[in-house]
Amino acid sequence: MDITTLPVTRRTLGGMDYFLLWSGVAVSLAEIWAGGFLAPMGLWAGLGAIILGHIIGNTLMAGCGILGSDHGVMAMTSLRPSFGIRGSILPAILNIIQLVGWAAIMLIISGHAGAMLARFAPVPSSERFWIILIGLGTLIWALLTEKPLWKTLQNTAVIGLLLVVCLMTVVSFKEIGVAAAVNRPVTMNFMTGLDLVIAMPISFMPLVADYARFARSTKTSFWNTWWGYFLVSSWMYVLGLVATLITGETDPGMLILRTMGSLGLAVPALLLVVFSTITSDFANLYSSTCSALNISDRIKPKTVIWASGILSILVALVFPMAQYESFLLFIGAMFVPVLGIVMTDYFLLNKRHMATEDLNRPHGPYWYFKGVNRAAILAWIAGFGVFQGLAAMNSPLGSSLPSILAAGIVYYLCMARSRA
Repeated sequence: MDITTLPVTRRTLGGMDYFLLWSGVAVSLAEIWAGGFLAPMGLWAGLGAIILGHIIGNTLMAGCGILGSDHGVMAMTSLRPSFGIRGSILPAILNIIQLVGWAAIMLIISGHAGAMLARFAPVPSSERFWIILIGLGTLIWALLTEKPLWKTLQNTAVIGLLLVVCLMTVVSFKEIGVAAAVNRPVTMNFMTGLDLVIAMPISFMPLVADYARFARSTKTSFWNTWWGYFLVSSWMYVLGLVATLITGETDPGMLILRTMGSLGLAVPALLLVVFSTITSDFANLYSSTCSALNISDRIKPKTVIWASGILSILVALVFPMAQYESFLLFIGAMFVPVLGIVMTDYFLLNKRHMATEDLNRPHGPYWYFKGVNRAAILAWIAGFGVFQGLAAMNSPLGSSLPSILAAGIVYYLCMARSRA
């Protein structure tokens, strides 16, 4: 593993591989949990936000993967043409922080779920046991990435998970019902809910190219990433939304798992908890390594994976779960503007051209001012300010889309002026 352009001979992943990869990432208790946040919107507005938010978020997320599939480069390395060789280091550091944070959140949720299901099956009831067990499983899965065995394990596990999710959906709608969800008061602004939905796929933006670079075809990678995540993530959100609307539960994922356990389905529920976490959480560990390599190519990849995996387990034991919603919005505030900058640079200014031979060359075209493109930093600050300001005002426009536009416009104007 290194930051150089991946040779064509190693770009071996096809459409089904990407569909199952991103379906597996989307099968997550965190996605059900996030769907529950939309309950104050009511059913129909909530469904609208889920669909529209995923269309916007998925397009931006999969669009960032095009840089990887076009040129065989990692996600943080793909920021070098816009941020500069040294300028891309700060996003890489922040990405490592957020990836370890996401990994820890997933372990917290799965640890709580495993302990809860112990009421219905002869398994350990300690949350710490499940956090450590699933955390170690995720670590092993991440260490296998890029090896032939990983592809077989990942695809097989995701197919099994999708079957369990079908069972979970049938059980949920049969036992909990649906009709009671229709007539609930609306207390959340539509754009606020839309921001919560967009934040989820955008949180994968800083890592999608790490996997898209293995694609045989950009078109195949883009559309199967898009549909795999769109279908299953929307599915998870709807489950969380409906369950919360009907029962008022603040933790819809636990409610659904508890229902399965009470019906004698504790074993499939446990399998869902364990493998849904592993097949989505491994990406956080692997991509934290890719981000670290963008900081220094002297870093040993396996060392970073081990460090990220152990740290995520330790953080999971103390992370304040009550701050989950704020964490989602914080991630959106940090990485939404980056989207605007990267998309503007790659698609508008450079027409999908990237001088890959200069990505690691000091004093080349991506060196800018001492390795930093000040236009990108200025645009990033502007976009972040717009996001935070609109969020503080609870603007009816929301925060995500204005932030993307602000960062993109500022970057375009600055670069156009410097080129002139």
